[in-house]
Amino acid sequence: MSSGTSFFRERSRIMIASQTTECSCKHIVSVSLGSSERNAKSTLQLKGQTFVIERLGTDGNLQKARQLLEELDGQVDALGLGGTDLYVYAGGRRYTFRESARLIENVKKTPVLDGSGLKNSLERILINRLAADKIIDFQGKKVLMVCGVDRFGMAEALVANGADVTFGDLIFGLNWDHPIKSLQTLDKFAKLLAPVLTKLPVRWFYPMGAKQSQRKPQHQKYFFENDIIAGDFHFIRRFMPDKLTGKTIITNTVTAGDRKLLRSAGVRCLITTTPSLDGRSYGTNVMEGLLVAASGAGKQLDAAAYEKLLEEYKIESGLEYLSGEEEHI
Repeated sequence: MSSGTSFFRERSRIMIASQTTECSCKHIVSVSLGSSERNAKSTLQLKGQTFVIERLGTDGNLQKARQLLEELDGQVDALGLGGTDLYVYAGGRRYTFRESARLIENVKKTPVLDGSGLKNSLERILINRLAADKIIDFQGKKVLMVCGVDRFGMAEALVANGADVTFGDLIFGLNWDHPIKSLQTLDKFAKLLAPVLTKLPVRWFYPMGAKQSQRKPQHQKYFFENDIIAGDFHFIRRFMPDKLTGKTIITNTVTAGDRKLLRSAGVRCLITTTPSLDGRSYGTNVMEGLLVAASGAGKQLDAAAYEKLLEEYKIESGLEYLSGEEEHI
């Protein structure tokens, strides 16, 4: 592996404690509308501080998610909201998902993070570092970004580094076979649709609960004709074809079982925007909660603060060659 890969963290190098002992810990819990089969708990040490990270899925049960969030309010250092977004950004405006906002309306003491604050900085940094360290030459590379509107930082960075990006927001979110080929068009559709979609049930356009474990290959030509598949893993997993030979995946929230699936599909390289802890990468809502808990701020931070904390705590992205090859992409 080239010297540039020092930015990335191999799974074996992460300091993980297999069990929690009595200590002064920071506790971060992500309550997710996703499948409970993906539940996990990890303990890690950062600069001498112990952090306990936990993910609790509610299988799409909104009432259960709301109850858990309210019960945990004031009992943990930060809460993550997973399996949905709280906010989406379009045209310089922030739109709130009505259904998600209801889940946390009675949470008053503990900060709730959905990952949107961290995605913009962390994923932009990742793409720029992959290019700068010559791990991936994005110039002219064909990239399928399954959903760009919820990862605009990654989307902008891919385009800025010369990638030929196809945005699949309409294809995979609305099952409308209409690829978007520019940031300007993506922003136009986002402005048009965000005020409407944020008022609808999230399950109408995003897999929740058991659907996160169900494969439904669709629109496979877009996977085949692109070199790199990027974005939300639940969209990737649900709609990908059985074979993705030689492809590179840039994503998140990947479990050991997901790695097995990708390896059997022939994926060459897996890059996760957050590090692997106990064999899985957690969502950005968890990592945003971790940074907020570490800072002691008790609220969402701005992009500059997140970048500073990422550097201070040496929180690095994951890079794994599933085929065993280690060379430039």
